[in-house]
Amino acid sequence: MQLEDLIQRIDQLIQKADEVLQTVEGNLYDGLSVDSESFYAFRSASLSFLAMTFGKDHTHYDEFNSKASSETPYHTQIGCSILSVAREELAGGWLATTKGLISAEIFSDFLEMAQHLLDEGYKDPAAVMAGSVLEEHLRQLCQKHDISTEITRQGRPKSKKADALNADLTKKQVYNRLDQKNVTAWLDLRNKAAHGKYQEYTEKQVSLMLQSLSDFMVRVTL
Repeated sequence: MQLEDLIQRIDQLIQKADEVLQTVEGNLYDGLSVDSESFYAFRSASLSFLAMTFGKDHTHYDEFNSKASSETPYHTQIGCSILSVAREELAGGWLATTKGLISAEIFSDFLEMAQHLLDEGYKDPAAVMAGSVLEEHLRQLCQKHDISTEITRQGRPKSKKADALNADLTKKQVYNRLDQKNVTAWLDLRNKAAHGKYQEYTEKQVSLMLQSLSDFMVRVTL
């Protein structure tokens, strides 16, 4: 699927949210609600799109799944807002999942791509991309060392967060506690970039992250 198709699809989902909001009924005293069938059709289609495009481990998927969960105007508006942010990232070329990068076939080396973005002055997408590379490396390290990458909640498997993978790898002595602290710091920087907290880190910090991450991945190999 091309970028234009992704943007067109997310525009359709945002339009669906607007249509759901047109079904509002009730009052402030008794509570407002939207048409249940329309809301859950919108929710299902949106989750499917976010999982396919960004992955189920991405912030957008997690936030939509948890915060746009019931048939109310508020939850519908929250879902629409998350889709709008995702659209901005797509339109700006910030699709930084491993799957998206492979499909685009832009760079075979993801860290090289992140460094290229940083060199061009785009520290924020560079940080997000480097974080995606790190998280994928952690998952593959877990698979190599027979560490589960999933937990079961309410009878359903769910992917572990990167912080949990980091802790598990340290417990199994795949790397030491100093490495764990560094990984935690890199993940924190990635999360700040992904959540739009662009003023809380500098271009120099992203540069150091890329250098250190590259060294870490060479030293702690798959």
